[in-house]
Amino acid sequence: MLKILKNFTDSPTSGGIILFICVLISLTIANSPLGATFENILNTPLGFETASVHLRYTTALWINDGLMAIFFLLVGLEIKRELVSGELSTPRQALLPIFCAFGGAIVPAGIYFAVNQGTETVSGWGIPMATDIAFALAVIAMLGKRVPASLKVFLAALAIVDDLIAILVIAIFYSAELHTIYLGYAAAILALLFIFNRLGVRSLIFYLIPGLFIWYFVHHSGIHATIAGVLTAMTIPLATKGQKEPPLLKLEHALTTPVNFLIVPLFALANTAIRFEEGMLEGLISPLGIGIIVGLMLGKPVGVYLMTKLAILLRIGSMPQGASWAQIIGVGLLAGIGFTMSIFIALLSFSDNLLIAEAKFSILVASLLSGVTGYILLNRVATPSNDNEKKT
Repeated sequence: MLKILKNFTDSPTSGGIILFICVLISLTIANSPLGATFENILNTPLGFETASVHLRYTTALWINDGLMAIFFLLVGLEIKRELVSGELSTPRQALLPIFCAFGGAIVPAGIYFAVNQGTETVSGWGIPMATDIAFALAVIAMLGKRVPASLKVFLAALAIVDDLIAILVIAIFYSAELHTIYLGYAAAILALLFIFNRLGVRSLIFYLIPGLFIWYFVHHSGIHATIAGVLTAMTIPLATKGQKEPPLLKLEHALTTPVNFLIVPLFALANTAIRFEEGMLEGLISPLGIGIIVGLMLGKPVGVYLMTKLAILLRIGSMPQGASWAQIIGVGLLAGIGFTMSIFIALLSFSDNLLIAEAKFSILVASLLSGVTGYILLNRVATPSNDNEKKT
């Protein structure tokens, strides 16, 4: 039994499967007699509060601002590893996925903005920009050897840069009024962590405990608290001498399972409890719904495809080895699986619960359609592509 469980958790598709199950459970609960009880649980205050310390928030906020900071810590670790020694470590390696990520962010945002200009939902332009790494990689992993390994690496790098863009968008455009004194405290602690790094401090406790204070001060500064996870990740050492496993890799390995099988599923449970109401389907053809669905389903593959063409035309990047143009479009479709990050930005974009529900529903529809069409396309063109790869 333990071996079966270990094989499941080690599978690259398992995180996506768990996430999909949690979405179904959340939707079922929301549309059952348990819906009101579940909503009350999410709105239950937890924590403590004194005259000088404020740590009493609802369950939903602890999940979205607290646990998701750990998710962003893991994303930050992945970004740093790729920048230092991975697919983003050299200009030629990094330029193609960077180009494609910007194309896959700007085109969907432009489509959404054009459709929603002059409406109350225009502030949600950031929603279709992001890619859900877990879901996208789970879908392409299901194709196995039917797609070249280089294409999987390309999608992973693209998704990582996509997340970095989304993080910057959240920090710059979706943060509240800044309180500079708290921001100053956070900056001072962050500077201390960089000093620890330069001095060769390798123990993770010297980074994670101050990281908690960074989270607290960033939360109170007006910048979204999850940014603290990325900032802390940037200070954790990767290069080490005389140590079997660098601190960054050690922490990344320790966080991967709880993030994929606890934190992200909890986020899905808490944020996809959408009660289907009369008129919600019409919301799919409202400016909000059209902007999200067209942005993710069309804007993503168009942006990725055009920027790949441009990078190759300018000779600053090269096609993933063994990949075809049809597969580039397929990867662009998989990049249209917004889900986690898109829902996260939707929560920051609107205060009206009806708009949030419509945005979530549109994200679910767009992500499902993007994933299915991307899988079908990649599966259909897989055999010819792999034959060509073998011949070369």
